[in-house]
Amino acid sequence: MRISPTLSVYITRQFVFWFLIILGGMLALVLLLDTVELLRRAAAKTDATFQIVLSMALLKLPEIGQQIFPFGVLFGAMYTFFRMTRSAELVVVRAAGISVWQFMTPVLLTSLVAGILNITLLSPVFATMLARYEQLESRYLRGQQSSLDVARSGVWLRQVQEGDNGNYLIHAESVGPGKPVNLRTVTILLFNGSDQIPVGRLDSETAELQKGQWVLRNAWLNRPGRPTQHVDGMALPTDLTEARIQESFAPPDTLSFWELPSFIQTLEQAGLSSVRHRMYYESMLAVPAFFCAMVFLAGTFSLRHARRGGTLQMLGTGLVTALVLFVSQNIIQALGRSGVLPVFLAAWAPAGVCLMLGTAALLHLEDG
Repeated sequence: MRISPTLSVYITRQFVFWFLIILGGMLALVLLLDTVELLRRAAAKTDATFQIVLSMALLKLPEIGQQIFPFGVLFGAMYTFFRMTRSAELVVVRAAGISVWQFMTPVLLTSLVAGILNITLLSPVFATMLARYEQLESRYLRGQQSSLDVARSGVWLRQVQEGDNGNYLIHAESVGPGKPVNLRTVTILLFNGSDQIPVGRLDSETAELQKGQWVLRNAWLNRPGRPTQHVDGMALPTDLTEARIQESFAPPDTLSFWELPSFIQTLEQAGLSSVRHRMYYESMLAVPAFFCAMVFLAGTFSLRHARRGGTLQMLGTGLVTALVLFVSQNIIQALGRSGVLPVFLAAWAPAGVCLMLGTAALLHLEDG
């Protein structure tokens, strides 16, 4: 017997309602904790007002939201199934000849659609919000005045020094392998204070980062109205470090799902590692499957007849499983980002394992 459209709509509506309620509560708690933490960090920053801190907390919310969305699906589905089991609606449905697999189909389809919408529509919005948060954090909390961007034409770095001179813009076609950081085929535009018109240009084969300065070798200096001057060695001050350069690259979660493939290609062409971005991209592709896996796990822990007893123990087991799954997923993805595990395996393993475990557990509980 096929499940009726009316019953499908009813189950879907129940799931969406409780999913939004539970997710909203989790996001509100995260927002509160983030606001308190940002206020602590901004305590000694005179420019960071409460309005700025609150806006930063709101802009950062999607970063945590992406991580807790699957668990919103898990808890929303668990509570939906638990309520329908306690109210004997599941008994009536089964008496009508509808199996648990059919009963779960509307929730599975809704979760699948939610996962697809998350990566295709919400991801660009969330990426824009997080990119804005990164800008505000660098300005008001970190006090950084340098930025590094990777474009199709190579690597761009902007350095702003205090005072009326020392401002410059660096362009390099690629980054050499190994340490220290070594930029190749470098062009540097020199500026005077806040003026937008360059006052000079440096062309160098390499620029090496050494103890707070870029060291140029075999460079040519061009200034308006002056002959070109050859410079064997020259140093430009910078507040960048090797760690800060890596952090300054656009984080994967500040890029739209649609922008990631081209950005990954750009990184590889520039000679930079794209493991973090490929890991994030594959993890985004696995989101719909991960949402469906959460539904299977929810059914395992909540579609138990109340008369059999042990309902609270099953729900408690579900909560513990969610915690273990969250920690395990972070560990596996960290191994993927570090290169210990292949990117594809690290991104898809959590969703695949949960799907198999949830399906096997339901087959055992429902079909013997």
